[in-house]
Amino acid sequence: MIRVVDGDTFDVGAIRVRLHGIDAPESDQTCARPDGTPWACGAWVNAQVAARYGGRQARCTAVDTDRYGRVVARCKTAGADIGQALVSDGLAFAYRRYSMAYDLDEKGAAISGRGLHGSTLQRPADHRRATASPADAAPGHKASCRIKGNVSSKGARIFHSPGQKHYAATRISAARGERWFCTAAEARAAGWRPARR
Repeated sequence: MIRVVDGDTFDVGAIRVRLHGIDAPESDQTCARPDGTPWACGAWVNAQVAARYGGRQARCTAVDTDRYGRVVARCKTAGADIGQALVSDGLAFAYRRYSMAYDLDEKGAAISGRGLHGSTLQRPADHRRATASPADAAPGHKASCRIKGNVSSKGARIFHSPGQKHYAATRISAARGERWFCTAAEARAAGWRPARR
C-alpha cells in the first residue's frame, strides 16, 4: 500500500521508494503563475499525488538504490506506470540524467501546458542546488553528508534523512549544537534518534 512522502517518493509497505526517471518539485518549492504571482507548487504536487495514489496498491520493480538508501523503482497501479502518468499530467519532470523513458511524455505535457507547465519554475534539481543550506559550504562539511541532526525545542536530538516529511524545513544551527551526519549509523552512534516522519 502506498503512503506518499512527496511528489516522487513513496513508502510502499515498509520500503521507501524513489520513482525512477522522474523528478517532482521539492515540497517547499514555489512557482510563478502567468501573471507573476507566486504559488506553492511543491505542496500542490504533493497533495495531487497523495489524492491519486495514497492508500492504493502498487507493484514496483527495483532499478537501483540511491545515495540516501532509497530503492529506486518503476511502480504501477492497476497496470499503469505511475511515473509516466505524473510526467504526462505535468506533476513531475522527466529526470533525463537517469532515464529518457518519459522524455516524450514531458514534451507532450509542456506543449499542452498541463500541470506545472502552465507556470514558471526552476527544475527541481536546479532548485535543490540553489537552496542548499549555507552549512553545506561550512569548513569540514562534505556535500555527501545530507542527514540533518536537529535539536528540538525540548532538547531532543533527532536526525532527519532526505525524503522525510520535515527534512526540507529543518535548518542546522551549529550554535545550538546541531550538525550534519553522513550516515544514519553515524547519527545513532552519536546519540541521535531518527525522526518518526
